[in-house]
Amino acid sequence: MAENKFYGDSATQEMRQVAEDLGIQTVWDRELLQQPHCGFGLLGICCKNCNLGPCRIDPFNPNGPKLGVCGADADVIAARNLLRHITAGSACHNDHGRELTKAFKLAAQGKAPGYQITDESKLKVLAQEYGVKVEGRSPQDIAVDLADRIFAEYGQQEGELVLIQRAPKKTKEMWRKLGIMPRGIDREVVEALARTNMGVDNDYRSLMRHGMRVALSDGWGGSMIATELTDILFRSPRPLDSRVNLGVLKYDQVNILVHGHVPVLSDMIAQAASDPELIKLAKEKGASGITVAGICCTALEVLIRRGVPVAGNFLQQELALVTGVVEMLIVDLQCVMPSLPNIASNFHTKVVSTSPRAHFPGSEYVEFKEEQGYEIAKKLIQTAIENYPNRNQEKVHIPRATENLISGFTTEYIFEMLGGKTLSTYKPLNDGVAMGRIRGVAGVVGCDNPKMQSGETHIKLIKELLKNDVLVVQTGCAATACGKEGLLTPETAFKYAGKGLQEICEAVGCPPILHMGPCVDNSRILTACCEIVGAGGLGVGLDELPVVGIAPEWMSEKAIAIGWYFVASGALVIFGQPFPVYGAKNMTNFVTKEVEELTGGKWAFEIDPLKMAKITIEHMNSKRKALNLKPMMYQ
Repeated sequence: MAENKFYGDSATQEMRQVAEDLGIQTVWDRELLQQPHCGFGLLGICCKNCNLGPCRIDPFNPNGPKLGVCGADADVIAARNLLRHITAGSACHNDHGRELTKAFKLAAQGKAPGYQITDESKLKVLAQEYGVKVEGRSPQDIAVDLADRIFAEYGQQEGELVLIQRAPKKTKEMWRKLGIMPRGIDREVVEALARTNMGVDNDYRSLMRHGMRVALSDGWGGSMIATELTDILFRSPRPLDSRVNLGVLKYDQVNILVHGHVPVLSDMIAQAASDPELIKLAKEKGASGITVAGICCTALEVLIRRGVPVAGNFLQQELALVTGVVEMLIVDLQCVMPSLPNIASNFHTKVVSTSPRAHFPGSEYVEFKEEQGYEIAKKLIQTAIENYPNRNQEKVHIPRATENLISGFTTEYIFEMLGGKTLSTYKPLNDGVAMGRIRGVAGVVGCDNPKMQSGETHIKLIKELLKNDVLVVQTGCAATACGKEGLLTPETAFKYAGKGLQEICEAVGCPPILHMGPCVDNSRILTACCEIVGAGGLGVGLDELPVVGIAPEWMSEKAIAIGWYFVASGALVIFGQPFPVYGAKNMTNFVTKEVEELTGGKWAFEIDPLKMAKITIEHMNSKRKALNLKPMMYQ
């Protein structure tokens, strides 16, 4: 195999070659077939919102159309398109929170065997935030009332979201002044679609203000709800060791992959895989045991709580099947490629879809119901075991690549990590920033994308950030990319970090990159930032912090929503490629400059990872200067 023929980690390169040799088309092949991508679409200046069109604005031809049939200009069209992207991404996260609330209530009512309240202390804290009486009541009664309060918040028409009250006073006052404080979760999504209908909202600034309102309902609403309830149901994470990359699959075991985002299914699969009856059946079929591994963000849900190994991130989902050793791929929803059943048809692999929201032609559909969760999980695993003898050994190819990683850092655990069990505080982190050992904090998150470097962008960026004493927090497929490179271990500090960051990591005993979970857990970064402000010494609003969010290889509408709730909260957010807006001059100016005057946050777009790092460092330096912090200790 030619060295470095493809982008990506060694396992990805190896399996891309295997797929090519087998004549199997993968995501990289399909991306090449789409080139050149539509210029109007890339610039965000095509509109199909009504039957007067489809319309386009033509910036390439001086005599081309400058208005749609209805009279909408480039800024209006780009703003409406972008608002719909924000809304779709937010809807995915908010629906994730709704699903967790449903499972949470069923568990509290005793109607979902296998699910239970595992973190009573966090339950009580969250219940008190929602105004639920705690004293003298059972956890189950508290949980039922809490679930009802959360469900009501989805349909709430007026007022403010509960969890957004965690934000600093200055930040909340800014949202109220701008009129972007979310009132209810579903209300903002519905209003966004109404505003973008033909002939409704035709002011790009107004459209973008509502876009921020929708995004805030995601980050401080549905996503934060999902994170909190997942911790309560499936235990709050703590740092633990595991393995990552396609090498976690086993030649002599039944391999089952879980893929998607909502952990109500994947956690049941992880539990049921240790059932003695199923292990006995696997051995009767000739296997030595059962391996459960994950793809994408549902992988990270069971990783941070159960140590289940991660087979790969977004771009590796097809390659995992090409190994020829996957007996069953069980999917729920979000980031699941429709190509998977076709890829699986080349092997013995069964693809099973489980969500009524997400159907995949060519897969077997087994609807997952929380009330029967454990039994459904056992039946699926049994079917996978019975499929084990059907492997075609001539098509088996497992790359050896696998790395250790540490994951499971949460807002709450950082208290303990920094202050110990007797003094829970974020002050050591703030002191590290104030004294110049840590320049700032960068959240490097998001997807991997075949249009870019298939995950390599994250590696180059983060190594440069560490060298410049930037503490990195991660979620999602970006974290998996770094895990595959072996960066998610304490030793990374001594290989790549600057001296100041090294000293902090050595004193605390933590890696310089903190893996916080799946993409929905970006809400943990928000709450951690709130705790930094609360600890004092680094400003009184989120916009004052030396914090930057970066999605180097984003691809999903969810990433746009995440980026916007950070910008609306006061952060600089950098995307490796722009979302479709560059065809609209005023809109481009709004997102990259004007919005900073409103929220303190703004967007930057840069494809080169070293230039991304430079933008990040310069921004942190400017925030440090505004706070009158000491110079960096080791310049």
